[in-house]
Amino acid sequence: MILIIGGGIGGLTLALNLHRAGIRCQVFESAKEIKPLGVGLNILPHAMRELSFLGLESNIAKDAIETRDVSFYNRFGQHIFTETRGRFAGYEWPQYSIHRASLHDVLMKAVYDRLGSDAIKKGHRFKELEQSNEGVVAHFNTEGSCPGVRTYRGCAIVGCDGIKSVVRSSFYEKNDPLIYSGITMWRGITKWPPFLSGSSMVYAGWLETGKVIAYPISKTDDGMHIINWLCEFYCPPRNPKGDWGQKGRIEDFIWSCKEMTFSWLNIPEMIKAAEVILEYPMVDKEPLKKWSFGRVTLLGDAAHPMYPRGSNGAGQSIIDARCLADNLTSECDEVTAFRKYESDRRPKTSAVVHANRSNPPDAILREVYERTGDKPFKELNDVISVDELEALSDQYKKIAGFKLEAVHNNKSPM
Repeated sequence: MILIIGGGIGGLTLALNLHRAGIRCQVFESAKEIKPLGVGLNILPHAMRELSFLGLESNIAKDAIETRDVSFYNRFGQHIFTETRGRFAGYEWPQYSIHRASLHDVLMKAVYDRLGSDAIKKGHRFKELEQSNEGVVAHFNTEGSCPGVRTYRGCAIVGCDGIKSVVRSSFYEKNDPLIYSGITMWRGITKWPPFLSGSSMVYAGWLETGKVIAYPISKTDDGMHIINWLCEFYCPPRNPKGDWGQKGRIEDFIWSCKEMTFSWLNIPEMIKAAEVILEYPMVDKEPLKKWSFGRVTLLGDAAHPMYPRGSNGAGQSIIDARCLADNLTSECDEVTAFRKYESDRRPKTSAVVHANRSNPPDAILREVYERTGDKPFKELNDVISVDELEALSDQYKKIAGFKLEAVHNNKSPM
């Protein structure tokens, strides 16, 4: 029995992969009730490949937008670069934009359908663990009708409990701080008319003066879209704990995009129409030199928290899950499987962490901002060539593992 600590995207995807491989597992979730949390996210083709492998694509597609393209603009509304995405770019698998809660719901329903009604034990807050040559013991503080401490035994533990992982802190109690990027983000969801292709993702502006990202994550019955948007810029830390649920105030950031009133999208008005705004800092942690400790390993944000740039956080945890399950299937014991999983995934995810810090996909906007001195350009070719723009985009795809050739040629986990 594999004990999975954390019922988020990574933990549930791991449970589905283990079940498919015939490996028994149990998911433990600290929340008593799993509520819709977060906002939108993107599932890139390399992650959709793994979810398709689990037979989930049709359910994901029901409440998502298949992303057609991504476009980059300066804050004056001048077009810089557009590239197609997913199947529209020749991939075998699509790219989807979806509400985080919708993806989580698809995964959770699949876990209950396939593993049974007791597959996820809610209200179980992980406390501590013990391990020996024979197996592991996990202790939980429990809530609900029988509060107290409960103990479970298994052959191994996988910590999928996020950026504030308690499993991780069992081995890295000290010198493992959240690292603030200097960037604060405000995010929200707005019902709004479709823009550009109707399935476009848009980046506009740059961090010194304010950058906005917007894309649709679902359709409504009246022909409108639910738009996920994000506004971010450099500023002193306002929320140093990295809390995702802190309410944001529009007056703290709307000034940064007040001039982004483009003919195809009035960004300030769209933001003003949001029902709820969330504020949180852009944080990560220094990549670890070791994930696995005997019969215990880490997965997803517990192993490699990264800046939410490049649509890769959830995707990397999905790929982790497939890789770990495959190694548990092919190896004769959990310790060896964990070691091989780590040797495969740790260097790759560490590279993405560093790329998200210094060379994210929106580095295209940084280059144009710096070369123009934050002024409108007359001719884009005088500022940057198409070859340079494509090279910047390809560089990140290669590091993050979703260049078309890599996704198609590597049928096993990346």
